[in-house]
Amino acid sequence: MLDVVDVGKRSLATYRGVAPDAQLDALSHCAERLRGARCLHLSATPYGGGVSEILRSLVPLYNDLGIVTDWKLIHGDEAFFQVTKRIHNGLQGAPGELTESEKAIYLANSQLNARRLISDSEDYDFIFVHDPQPAALAALSGNRDARWIWRCHIDTSRPNPSFWELLSPYLLDYDAAIFTLPEFIPPALPIRNVRVHAPAIDPLSPKNHPLPEPLARDVLEWIGIRTHRPLVTQVSRFDRWKDPLGVVRAYQRVRPHVPDLQLALVGSLALDDPEGWEVYEELRAATRHDGLIHVLTNLVGVGNIEVNALQARSEVVVQKSLREGFGLVVSEALWKGTPVVGGRTGGIPLQLPEGTGGVLVDTEEECAEALLHLLRQPDEAHLLGERGREHVRQHFLMPRLLLDHLRLLDAMSSARPLPARDIVPSHPSPLSLQGV
Repeated sequence: MLDVVDVGKRSLATYRGVAPDAQLDALSHCAERLRGARCLHLSATPYGGGVSEILRSLVPLYNDLGIVTDWKLIHGDEAFFQVTKRIHNGLQGAPGELTESEKAIYLANSQLNARRLISDSEDYDFIFVHDPQPAALAALSGNRDARWIWRCHIDTSRPNPSFWELLSPYLLDYDAAIFTLPEFIPPALPIRNVRVHAPAIDPLSPKNHPLPEPLARDVLEWIGIRTHRPLVTQVSRFDRWKDPLGVVRAYQRVRPHVPDLQLALVGSLALDDPEGWEVYEELRAATRHDGLIHVLTNLVGVGNIEVNALQARSEVVVQKSLREGFGLVVSEALWKGTPVVGGRTGGIPLQLPEGTGGVLVDTEEECAEALLHLLRQPDEAHLLGERGREHVRQHFLMPRLLLDHLRLLDAMSSARPLPARDIVPSHPSPLSLQGV
């Protein structure tokens, strides 16, 4: 059987006054037509990246609206996740190709996970499959009663043909696909029903919930950050596409002008990302002689609360990605009113329109110039951060993403009606979704 991720209970009503009322009202109406349906989300890891953070908030909200939803994890050995990391990189355009042995590893693990999914004997109406790691399951499980949706979170606009030829035959059995941006839709996609949904953050999660300033300062001092010194932070996986060494070099260009400036590089080491260890070791080697650079991970106790404090108390947050699906950490920082210097790639420009949120850059030199400018112009930086917060409120909070999902499920169930189900009552909190 596949492992089920245990998630807590959430109430959509608690977002009233935080997310736009129009989105909450539309959700309550759309959900009525789907109550009693059964939904599954499949992914590779319960922590360490944007997909897991989204699902941890999204799945409880499905259940709150009466759509019975599970989140399950595929299994895989180290060799499998080495291969899927190569597939991930190849789909984003990295050179190379898989060996026959590596293809066999991907297929064998996918077949094993398909058998485990079948043995679960769950009668799902909708199955979301997140990213390439579990993508073969629609074809291998033989379950054609469910409506299958492939949610691709990465930039597949220019995939390496070798990797795309491996993956695309497995996509024939999907009923729909979701991408972050229209330009991410790959050539010759064998799925006709395609939607574009930007990801979103949960403003009420431990990572994004407001922290009292004294607590935030105490948290930072606890992990070695000196709160009387200025701070620049990048939060991301330890991934070469995030260019953490480029961030270090940009920071080193700024240091002579701001001698007491600190840099925090914060990342999670995830189950499905063995390459992260290599990047982490490279970063440690490159920064070990600079006491103002802090390389922090979940393995030394830096979790959601610590990231929250870092994003809230930094003068500037950096997300200097070379390729990027979306970059949830940009919206996380903006939600806290912190300006962002971001790479001009993927979904980052969507979060940083001109004059809002921060500055887009293409090179290390531009990154350094933008950092120094914002450090020297705190009033301008504050204004950009405040504009960014409102932009996130309107476009990138969890209720909007949930509404996108339910509209897709509603359209799919209209095209192919769901079987009769017992109506599952939702459990709204005393605060009505219709507002007061």
